[in-house]
Amino acid sequence: WQNTELSQQKIMAYLKYMHNDSLLEIIDSFEERSLTKKMHLSPTVIRHLEIFKNYRGGQEGSLFYYLNRCKTSSGARLLKSWLQLPLADLKTIYKRQQQVTKWHNNSSDLKELRKILSGMGDVERRLGKLSNPNCNPLDLVSLADSLQTGLMLLPLCKDLNVKNSDVEVAQGVEVKIRQTIADEPPTNFKNGGVIRKGFSEALDELISYAENSQKLILNMEAREREQTGIPSLKIRYNNIFGYYIEVTKTHNDKVPDHYKRKQTLTNAERYLTQELQEVEEKVLSSRTKRLELEEKIFRALVQEIIQSLHPLMRLAKVWAELDVYSSLAWLALERNYVCPQLNEKNILDLKSSRHPVVEQSVDRPFVSNDIYLGPEECLLLTGPNMAGKSTLMRQVALASIMAQIGGFVAASAANLPIYEHIFTRIGASDFLSEGLSTFMVEMQETSEMLRQASSCSLVILDEVGRGTSTYDGMSLAQAILEHLSADIKCHTFFATHYHELTHLSRKFPNIKNAHMSIKEESGEIHFLHTLVPGPANKSYGIQVARLAGLPTKVTKRAAKVLSQLELDPQLATQTQMSLLENISQMDDVTEMDSGLSDDLKNLFEEIKSTSIQQMTPLEALNVIASWQSRL
Repeated sequence: WQNTELSQQKIMAYLKYMHNDSLLEIIDSFEERSLTKKMHLSPTVIRHLEIFKNYRGGQEGSLFYYLNRCKTSSGARLLKSWLQLPLADLKTIYKRQQQVTKWHNNSSDLKELRKILSGMGDVERRLGKLSNPNCNPLDLVSLADSLQTGLMLLPLCKDLNVKNSDVEVAQGVEVKIRQTIADEPPTNFKNGGVIRKGFSEALDELISYAENSQKLILNMEAREREQTGIPSLKIRYNNIFGYYIEVTKTHNDKVPDHYKRKQTLTNAERYLTQELQEVEEKVLSSRTKRLELEEKIFRALVQEIIQSLHPLMRLAKVWAELDVYSSLAWLALERNYVCPQLNEKNILDLKSSRHPVVEQSVDRPFVSNDIYLGPEECLLLTGPNMAGKSTLMRQVALASIMAQIGGFVAASAANLPIYEHIFTRIGASDFLSEGLSTFMVEMQETSEMLRQASSCSLVILDEVGRGTSTYDGMSLAQAILEHLSADIKCHTFFATHYHELTHLSRKFPNIKNAHMSIKEESGEIHFLHTLVPGPANKSYGIQVARLAGLPTKVTKRAAKVLSQLELDPQLATQTQMSLLENISQMDDVTEMDSGLSDDLKNLFEEIKSTSIQQMTPLEALNVIASWQSRL
């Protein structure tokens, strides 16, 4: 409690230093936002899942970009804050779900609601600007328009706990602004016209005098012409001399003695009179007083609205929530999303699950998948790149986030647990400026994950360990997976190219093997993007490289090395350095045998494919003798 109070004092001191006391008038308390009962998403996770920005740094292609169907800026800001900190409390999530479902099930009212919202301004920003010296009359008119629109929404949001007293305050503020400010006021006070006629009797008198002053000057000009007999005499005004009488030089002899010469021009003389100076003082004085009074009335109105700030802010929050609920409902109707069930049994069950972003950005039907994890289960995903492993894991995380902000999810049916954390390790992230390599970043993120994850976490690991040597990476990957499944016991999606890890399902019953299916025809592969139980039987890495456009010479060479590795089981038990040496030696032999006869080549292949270690001494001697007889 003491730390919270001290933090508030520090913030207030900073605001006072950076701004002014008027800002503090609208801040008399802080809203406490507890992190308990919330899902925690680190900046790394938000980046990996592309919640607000795509991997290039733009907004298009992010989850927020596709979810945001809000009609107001305040609604969009609220949706963003919900995505930053989803709920982890079943009761609160259900309350939001009920609102989204209500609008989802009543499309006619939903259309009407969104039509009204589209004409609503940013109430929160307008209220926040009240303490700013740059707050102008148009801001108040915009606020009144938005309040009027918001009040039209009240019959549609009776179940959002709107206080009658807050509604009365909003009605009073809207009426007060209409009574005080002109319909189309200027943005500043230079020329007046800000305050509505009839609001202030004193102001109306000053306005009347200012408006009649021009008529007064014209009458004086006509009288002077008649008295002097100078038909071309004119009374004019400029910012330097104010009002003056101008007479052409042809009539200099008719100028009265009480005229005081002020300026001589080529063809004319300019004069002042005592009467003209007195009129000028009255006209300019009334104009100055008018502008001062208009600004005084305006500032008093602003202060009056500030006194009603908190009820107005509460209403603005309700309207923003209404916008988000309607946005999520509209999206669910548009994309055929389903309202998820939520459970506390740690069961994840998605039917026909889809990636909410990818399905909107591809020009072909998205392949949906059924995904199931029971309590404490881990899914070990194997198979080639481009098969859809990363997409599938991401869509599970995004479905959980969408469900825990109270929204619907991209599936035909969904039953989801409530996660307190989501952790991800996806893709390569070098921080060279900080002296951190891809592998170091990978290990740091994995370390944070293993230290903070609990049984209520969702963990997504994509190819962990690939940033170092094969055996080091595989060893780390296995140890990490074992720790997650045996110690932390959280839902885990673990994608890997280390097919050797699939045997862990025999030791750990909560590890399930699965892969993304591939169709192979005439040496070509086709990605089916379908989740299939069991481990992948091939990696297809060389075929994927061929699809990526690697030179034929390179892919053929890779296929040759792969066949040599697969041909001799002894190579798999050697260290990595000796492994490469053996491959080089085998290449040398292969080059030597290119000039041999077919019989000798067949013999050579037979020798290479024979495993002596699996024979008895007598069998080995007999085989060697048969080889010698064929030489």
